[in-house]
Amino acid sequence: MSECSHDCSSCSQKCSQAQEQQSFLKPMNKYSNIKKVIGVVSGKGGVGKSLVSCLLAAKCAKAGLKVGVLDADITGPSVPRSFGVTDRAMQDSECLLPNISEGGVKIMSINLLLEDENAPVVWRGPVISGVVQQFWTDVRWGDLDYLFVDMPPGTGDVALTVFQSLPIDGIVIVSTPQELVKMIVNKALNMAKLMDVPVLGLIENMSYYECPDCGKKLEIFGKSRIDETAEEAGLPVLAKLPIDPDITRLVDEGRIEDAECRELDEFLEALK
Repeated sequence: MSECSHDCSSCSQKCSQAQEQQSFLKPMNKYSNIKKVIGVVSGKGGVGKSLVSCLLAAKCAKAGLKVGVLDADITGPSVPRSFGVTDRAMQDSECLLPNISEGGVKIMSINLLLEDENAPVVWRGPVISGVVQQFWTDVRWGDLDYLFVDMPPGTGDVALTVFQSLPIDGIVIVSTPQELVKMIVNKALNMAKLMDVPVLGLIENMSYYECPDCGKKLEIFGKSRIDETAEEAGLPVLAKLPIDPDITRLVDEGRIEDAECRELDEFLEALK
């Protein structure tokens, strides 16, 4: 073995010193006790990652679990509006306080801290990453069974910050049926492997549209390839979500907790 240069960034040896030096996990504050942290990720935008995050949180809350959503999509936050939460977040002498939806889901998002929710967040990567870390370290989450982290699309600064700073127990990768998405899913999978983060499985959104008259399932965005992608990766398909105008309407009305999404029932049972 070559002599240690103490520069772990260029070293391929996985010694105990390197592992200790490269641990960037941020401590949870003493007012928070979170059993499991699950990231919801996608390799690109527009696939419905935030929708899946909110549906999972709402479904868990209905099942009696204590749930929170950390909206890590700082430049494109949508979680509060989906739950109909509009009041600004408060703080006490030590911590930020998450807002709580009607169904009991605790939420923290940059939109709860802005004076105008329509104001753009024009910040550089390090500042955005710092805010995401603060949502973990400085928020009084209390006791939670699950904290879902709604990640921004891609594999950039924020994804790296979340994987390194938060004790992620697993991630769910969201995709859509297009052929292009297979490549994007593989990028997210490879990043997860690189960061040694477990992948729980894949969820395909906009998988089909069910005709209300005849019940036929129409593949609007093309034939689904999620099964072959999952098989190649050795992962389960957690759910195939349809295009549902009712869910879209409920999200726009801030009533996502009223949505019924039976396609996620099996995943919920697995979590429980």
